[in-house]
Amino acid sequence: MLSKSSAKLFFLVGTGLCVGTFLLLTIDTIRRVPEQTNQQNLSESAIRGKHLWETNNCMGCHTILGEGAYYAPELTKVYERRGPKFIAAMLKDPYAMYPGQRKMVRYDFSDSDIQDLTAFMKWIGEMDLNGFPPKPNIGQIATIEGVGAGTGVAQTIDRPIAFNQMCIVCHKLRGQGGDVGPALDGVGSRLDRDYIVRWLHDPQAVKPGTLMPKLPLSEEEIVELSAFLSQLKEDAK
Repeated sequence: MLSKSSAKLFFLVGTGLCVGTFLLLTIDTIRRVPEQTNQQNLSESAIRGKHLWETNNCMGCHTILGEGAYYAPELTKVYERRGPKFIAAMLKDPYAMYPGQRKMVRYDFSDSDIQDLTAFMKWIGEMDLNGFPPKPNIGQIATIEGVGAGTGVAQTIDRPIAFNQMCIVCHKLRGQGGDVGPALDGVGSRLDRDYIVRWLHDPQAVKPGTLMPKLPLSEEEIVELSAFLSQLKEDAK
């Protein structure tokens, strides 16, 4: 059993070591901040975007860097997950992207505001957060069997980036994705490539009144998506 003086010494030394360790860890953390946050990439546009994020109380619905509300999607890695075109379209008109689905307020952001918010999301998404948040388990590869008149030969093709950033938000493929639109399994057996191209260019022109929005896709992305989707046959596993 410790004497009174020994206990006091033990307390003082232990407290000193704990305080010293805490201070050293704090200093090390602060030292790492510029590198891990890529401080050199914090542009004036991103700073303006941060101001818009705060003044419009985006954290009232969304979470970023682990802080905020959980009413709407977590946005720390939204730039990587959805890409700048999707972000811009959502900020421009959320309802047009999700007719009858989204409850996000339309803030009437100007084009420059949208660019600034996108720049802020890009900067946040490029931070080194030691693996936070974990990436969603959405496959990058699709194995398609029977391509070309039921040959039964399996082929492995990459999902286009635009598919994982936009299409998967509303549509399911092999059980992964949203429930807003129909599942895309076997879509290549139902629709030919020319139809898919026309659909991706302007869904309303093909089927007036459809809930499918006109996505901000480039010609190259449309070519990639139509080639991918047209190979999703009914017998794909």
